[in-house]
Amino acid sequence: MERFWKRHKDRLIGSIAGFDRLLFRGTLRSISYVEGLNYFMGNQRVPFKGFKAFVEKFSAGVRARAQQIAERKKRPFLYVAASRTDKEKLVREVMKRDGIAKGLICVLSCVEPCLSFSVHPNRQKRELELVARDRKCLHIYFYFVDPDFGLMHIRLQTWLPLTIQVCINGREWLAKQMQRAGIAYEQKDNCFTWIADPARAQALMDRLVDFRWAKWLNRWAQAVNPWLGPQARPRLRGYYWTVRQGEYATDLMFRSPEALAEVYPALCRHAVEEFSSPHVLRFLARRTNTRFNGELCTRMERRREGVCVKHYLEENSLKMYDKQGSVLRVETTLNNPGRFKVYRRVTRKGRKVKGWYPLRKGIVDLRRRVELSRAANARYLEALAVVGEERPSHHILDPVSRPLRTPRPYRALRPISPEDSGYFAVFLRGEFRLQGVRNRDLRQALSAEVDSDPARRHQFAARITRILQLLRAHGLICRVGRTYYYRFTQKGDQVMSTALKFRHTDVALLAA
Repeated sequence: MERFWKRHKDRLIGSIAGFDRLLFRGTLRSISYVEGLNYFMGNQRVPFKGFKAFVEKFSAGVRARAQQIAERKKRPFLYVAASRTDKEKLVREVMKRDGIAKGLICVLSCVEPCLSFSVHPNRQKRELELVARDRKCLHIYFYFVDPDFGLMHIRLQTWLPLTIQVCINGREWLAKQMQRAGIAYEQKDNCFTWIADPARAQALMDRLVDFRWAKWLNRWAQAVNPWLGPQARPRLRGYYWTVRQGEYATDLMFRSPEALAEVYPALCRHAVEEFSSPHVLRFLARRTNTRFNGELCTRMERRREGVCVKHYLEENSLKMYDKQGSVLRVETTLNNPGRFKVYRRVTRKGRKVKGWYPLRKGIVDLRRRVELSRAANARYLEALAVVGEERPSHHILDPVSRPLRTPRPYRALRPISPEDSGYFAVFLRGEFRLQGVRNRDLRQALSAEVDSDPARRHQFAARITRILQLLRAHGLICRVGRTYYYRFTQKGDQVMSTALKFRHTDVALLAA
């Protein structure tokens, strides 16, 4: 990202990175699966024949609490007939009409699909049994203007297992914090086009990572769910909170829409034409190997916010778009964090051990989620930094085309020769950009059949070692400490990319 900033420093006025949309999901784990609900019903001495009446008691309590909240706050309780209705648009109209600046705006109810339970006969066993299935039930939406998060909503399922969702926006939280800190800013929709002090604003935004989410979310859940209070009978255990969807965005604020318009078409073209599958895998910290059999695609589309280039990697995505005309946003969305790893303590065979294990959806791993998303955005912007480079190619290639003596002599590089460009192509392959390249990787990529002959393998390995020393002497690569891996430097990226571009460009275009 630093390279992108230096490249466009005359056009940029600041940047901010942090959560955009955050969707939390609360699950009552003790009754969210068939065996757990079976145990709960047995504890309450409820037979299967009485399941419907038992569940309707919970549903009626939720609806009564929603009605009570609306009446106490003197706000409307509206029924939405179609689940596809834009509820936020409806709420904003109510908010504008009634001049609501804080507190409850309104309560909505709508029948929507959900995962729930029902009792069905098992003809083989000739008995009733509890099954989990997709169905529809009434959902209650509570829309609030929170003093910290601005416009937010809570969605509560009225049928067991009473799943709840809380949706907030990190940019709204930052706006409230900057108001209290006295930092001037300009906000359009959910992004900032200008911030007086971007460094202080970023420090405020980083506080959201350590926010006491569990306490805050539990407070809201107890306010809308009557079966969580100490007086409730039967009383349900508290919610387990996960991040169902987390959008982490890096916004680069340009001086004007014209400044962004000068470069954005070229950025889109480069992202679509040059970013292949290995590149996207590298951006999202995934390796390219035979174990990967998922789906990856890239598409460009025009949205209300602007032109968007989106890369899908299975359930997760990375996208770029111009927002509000003068903001370049790169955003990582992790819908399935299990594709990534986190260093944590686990129990294995009765023993506590530490290691790299799949990232969990729970809020406990939120900090690691931020690290992964921020690094993905930075790698994406770093890869875009080469677009529109205003340097003659000879300024890049001439320094490495001369012999060196440091203190031993090294030959000059021949950047567009078949031999040297072959090494460059291997280094720039997506699967090697993340971890680096070893001597063995170069041997297998350049001549895999050599490894079958021990004598030729030894000779070729020595030759590759000399090539690595040569590239290292010219400053194109560096060695990763305590490993056998080599990574290209910023200078190496420029030299290798320029040389390969020259080698593969149609001569007619060069002569035009």
